[in-house]
Amino acid sequence: MLKSLPSTPEALIAWTWPEIEPHYHDLASRPLTASSVEEWLTDWTRLGEKLEEMYARLALATSVNTADKEADARMNAFLDGIFPNAMAAEQKLKEKLLASGLEPKGFEIPLRNMRAEADLFREANLPLLAEQQKLGIEYDKIFGAQTVEWEGEEVTLTKLGLVFQQPDRARREKAWRIKAERQLADRAAVNDLWVKFMDVRARIARNAGKPSYREYAWQQRLRFDYTPEDCKAFAAAIEQVVVPAATRIYAKRKQALGLDSLRPWDLTDGWYGHPTPPADAPVLKPFTSIEELVRGASAIFHKVDPVLGGYFDAMVAEGLTDLENRKNKAPGAFCTAFTSLRKPFIFVNAVGTHSDVMTTLHESGHAFHVFETARLPYLQQLTVPMEFAEVASMGMELLASPYLTEFYTEADAARARIEHLERNVLFWPFMAVVDSFQQWVYENPKQGADPAACDAKWGELWDRFIPGVDYSGLEEVKNTGWHRKLHIHQIPFYYVEYGLAQLGAVQIFGNARRDQKQAVADYRKALALGGTVPLPELFQTAGAKFAFDAATLKKAVDLMEAVVAGLEEKI
Repeated sequence: MLKSLPSTPEALIAWTWPEIEPHYHDLASRPLTASSVEEWLTDWTRLGEKLEEMYARLALATSVNTADKEADARMNAFLDGIFPNAMAAEQKLKEKLLASGLEPKGFEIPLRNMRAEADLFREANLPLLAEQQKLGIEYDKIFGAQTVEWEGEEVTLTKLGLVFQQPDRARREKAWRIKAERQLADRAAVNDLWVKFMDVRARIARNAGKPSYREYAWQQRLRFDYTPEDCKAFAAAIEQVVVPAATRIYAKRKQALGLDSLRPWDLTDGWYGHPTPPADAPVLKPFTSIEELVRGASAIFHKVDPVLGGYFDAMVAEGLTDLENRKNKAPGAFCTAFTSLRKPFIFVNAVGTHSDVMTTLHESGHAFHVFETARLPYLQQLTVPMEFAEVASMGMELLASPYLTEFYTEADAARARIEHLERNVLFWPFMAVVDSFQQWVYENPKQGADPAACDAKWGELWDRFIPGVDYSGLEEVKNTGWHRKLHIHQIPFYYVEYGLAQLGAVQIFGNARRDQKQAVADYRKALALGGTVPLPELFQTAGAKFAFDAATLKKAVDLMEAVVAGLEEKI
């Protein structure tokens, strides 16, 4: 058994590589047999989860207070002095286990994942993977530097985007055109970067012996349960079933706004999303203090399921939440895990908006996943496919939605739920554009490396999947939309997961409308499996079908439209 592992958070974040390394040497030198493998895996888990928690705590400290120079220095020291050494040591232990030929009970999926990763590994790709990371940083620099002059002030494009949620249409259009002009000014720079991305990825695939980068990415993302052809079938189903439903939403909102056509500046994100509310629609104000947010969220979770409510209350009581927005706090929201404790931590930047409520529900869904997997013995069993990890969070948003009256009147809760459901419908066609574009790029790498051809393909896909928004006269902005989706550049092939997870989440929501207690029990049972069974089995255990077909999608859309129709009667 491993000894002298840190036992407190303070000791953990002060751990050094000379203190860590002997534990890896111990594990690497032990004989591995059928009788010793369980103890060996247990010790590997105890060591690995301490390192994961160390990283989580160090990273969290830099987010909780971005001005904390000591936290920043500790994080950099970890990345420079511990992380690369630990990764190399972890690889040796993976190779040792694979070479043993042993298959411990409950370890089938982790072993499958390890074999796939080992098969892809090429030393020649290490500098290319580093180069790809550097190109990703260059992409961030281009977009991070984009500011404009707005009403006498230099503002970021993110801040300018808040104008799209305001009722003055002329002002929205002006802001949209200023934003578009600034983004187009970097068109050549993004195109040049794209050519470099495509070259690096082609070389990575060749070194790994793969016919194209798509095959490499598929294996890298551990996609064993579906194929590119399944993704194409999903896109076709979305075109058949969801695009008409999305177009109906746009038409309904166009009428409510009294417009002849819905232009991109009539959408709250200035792109494809939910239309700007009518001028007379009251702004949702769910809470004025973090205490109210906590109290309302707790009440909602207890109504969904007493055990889940208990999990949330325990997080609050144990200081495992940081929900309020403040100076020197990093933006965004996430859920991380203190793995050796098997407990989550959720991080939100709440300021009193409805979005803050939904974000808290979403991240709590991830947190409940951490609680439910706490009984799994091995660290490697905690790796959950993203296609299902997002079912935990998206599913919780929907399971919690009937109880938004903890924050609102009946009418306001109905409005909030309508917007949530409609946003979900509108997301699927956009997801289909992003995924279909990436399929085309890597199926046709020569054309895919030509920015002009990419513009043409993106515009064609946009017209196919998002016909409800009028971009006439704005084709240059529309066609360069692929520039502005960071997943395409930095995390290739990562996006379809959200669409598949959303379909699973809606099915769980449908089950809950028939029998909430059983639906939640199935949801929790599936979360508790972690990464020990294949993806379709995770969905099936949760009471959903892992599917790409039009019939399953139509049931989901029909349900969402029916719920929206019922809610509209309450307004």
